[in-house]
Amino acid sequence: MSEALDQARMEALVAELRKIPPFADQPQADLEWFVAQTEERHIEVGGVIVKEGAPADTMLVILEGEFRARRENGPQDGPVFTARAGDVTGVLPFSRMKTVSVTGRAVLPVRALTFPAAKFPELFQRMPELSQRLVGLLTDRVRNVTREEQQREKLAALGKLSAGLAHELNNPSAAARRSAASLRDCLQRLRAAGRSSRLGPEDCGLLAQREEEIRATLKPAESKDEFARVEREEAIQSWLEGRGVTEAWKLAPLLADANLTNAQLESFASAAGTSLGPELTRFATLLEMDRIAAELDHSTARISDLIKAIKEYSYMDQAPLQEVDIKNSLETTLIIMHHKLKRGIVVTREVASDLPKVMAYGSELNQVWTNLIDNAVDAMKEKGKLVVRAVRENEYVLVEIADDGPGIPPEVQSRIFEPFFTTKGVGEGTGLGLDVVHRIVKKMRGLISVKSVPGDTRFQVRIPIQAAM
Repeated sequence: MSEALDQARMEALVAELRKIPPFADQPQADLEWFVAQTEERHIEVGGVIVKEGAPADTMLVILEGEFRARRENGPQDGPVFTARAGDVTGVLPFSRMKTVSVTGRAVLPVRALTFPAAKFPELFQRMPELSQRLVGLLTDRVRNVTREEQQREKLAALGKLSAGLAHELNNPSAAARRSAASLRDCLQRLRAAGRSSRLGPEDCGLLAQREEEIRATLKPAESKDEFARVEREEAIQSWLEGRGVTEAWKLAPLLADANLTNAQLESFASAAGTSLGPELTRFATLLEMDRIAAELDHSTARISDLIKAIKEYSYMDQAPLQEVDIKNSLETTLIIMHHKLKRGIVVTREVASDLPKVMAYGSELNQVWTNLIDNAVDAMKEKGKLVVRAVRENEYVLVEIADDGPGIPPEVQSRIFEPFFTTKGVGEGTGLGLDVVHRIVKKMRGLISVKSVPGDTRFQVRIPIQAAM
């Protein structure tokens, strides 16, 4: 601000500054000096007040209006920061920000004072109390941003798990629905066969005996070759047509799927007589219903296993601090993440049989395994070898998550547990996954380290068996 600033204008700006808490009780002369170092800016709605990538060299004191800032070159659902009249934002004393990471646009007409960061040393000398308050604002801002990013990280992790679980649950539930629809078709065929059969009471006993003999010797189809199956259908259809069975083309596929041999068909035909068609339909349908029942059992068991895994993963209805079986904890996490591992990841488990239980927060420990396994899969581009190892090491249980991905560059290995540090591209990571892991392990009085060379990255987590928490 020019030294020739009109005194009335100076007093008006000082009066406005006093309405902003950090400046409220500062001496008049110091506030006048502060105003003299600033430039007053007016930004219309939609105008840019700070731009992503620009040098971070200015502190902003918002006198009027409101602006919102977000990364315009990042993900569309990225965090939005809002500054209103009375806020002090931009670069604050002792901030390590070198470039602006967001673009701020006015949503209401903005009037602000811009104070150059180059003047901070002089500000510290002239107004030490104000400097302390500004440092406090910086601390609050870092805390709020960290909390918001951590919440976003948790929501993102939950979203990924939810999407994967939805996919995993959809497959067996869809299979169960298909099986139920097939059962309805089977029941309709059984009713039709019952109405068409002319088998007398004296022949029922013999046919039932033949059916039991066939069931006892029946084997599942060995060949999955489509051409072999079609040839078998055609052969059975010709056999049926030779015995005067109507709609043989409908019955032949059922008998081929049941894998009935020529000898079994002849044995059945000798007992069924003129009711061969409807009785074969009934018998093949019952065999199909057996297979459908097995499919339903498999599908619903898979759903039950997933629900059990979810309950174990979240430690639903259990105390937060308890004895945790590391083997079960790792296995549950692998089940929960099956949707991501099944694509091209070969998982090797090396878990000691005499592994002791540990006192830990079960759900948080599962979060550790989830983040480490998720990072490993991402590093391998969803194709590679994942090794999950757990052994006792003195008074700790050592869990090692290893992958054969490209590795972590040596120059950044010392920084990977820092908040917001990430080796992923823009929009691919928040840099909080390993920070969360580090904080959870530290909370449990544990240790975490990493060893990484191309083709072999190992995260080692040591959890004390008797944690002092």
